[in-house]
Amino acid sequence: MPTVHYIYDALCGWCFGFSPVVRQLHDAWKDRIGFDVLSGGMVPPEFARPIGEKASFIAGAYKTVEEHTGIKFGAAYLEHIFHPGQSSWVEESLTPAIALCLLKAAQPYPMADGRGGAVYFAGLIQQAHMIDGQDLSDPETYRPMAESVGCDWADFKKKLESEEWRESAQYEFALVKQLGITSFPAVVVQLSEDKFYLIGRGFTTYNDLSFRLEQVLKEHAPR
Repeated sequence: MPTVHYIYDALCGWCFGFSPVVRQLHDAWKDRIGFDVLSGGMVPPEFARPIGEKASFIAGAYKTVEEHTGIKFGAAYLEHIFHPGQSSWVEESLTPAIALCLLKAAQPYPMADGRGGAVYFAGLIQQAHMIDGQDLSDPETYRPMAESVGCDWADFKKKLESEEWRESAQYEFALVKQLGITSFPAVVVQLSEDKFYLIGRGFTTYNDLSFRLEQVLKEHAPR
């Protein structure tokens, strides 16, 4: 089955603005093709920095994201941006990437009530950060997500800190680089083991994304 890979980073504001579009695409196409989310590793742990070092940039940029996408950042998130001296955030992309790997493994497909699946979990992680102002480097941020799909929290937390699952997240980082994706968000359609087609780079409207997806599927349909 063809698969749409949504390539994002949990710390990426444009990905947050793009998330409703990806959800719309998923809901419209999920019965015909597969969906996955790959974490891009925008801020590797070795480059983790206090939020204060980029707060001034975000303070100017978030309004642009809101104006272009219609998304709204939460007051709890913006409190850290406008008062970085009072924030303990040291942001890195690895912890949320590991959490996403674990959540995808625990509930890979949406349940009857819509919970589960990669797109759903990626959205939850970004909502926790960009709306609720939760620290994505804090394991406790993921407790309600894990427990909502029946995960034992102690076991989930142990895996979150394990080398095995760290390698799973880093594998996704490497795969994204191999695909030539260096900025986020992006959307790629995989038709076979070695056939990938880029259909979205940066914020893309639903109509454009759906049209491009349909064209790729038509052009490469078995004859």
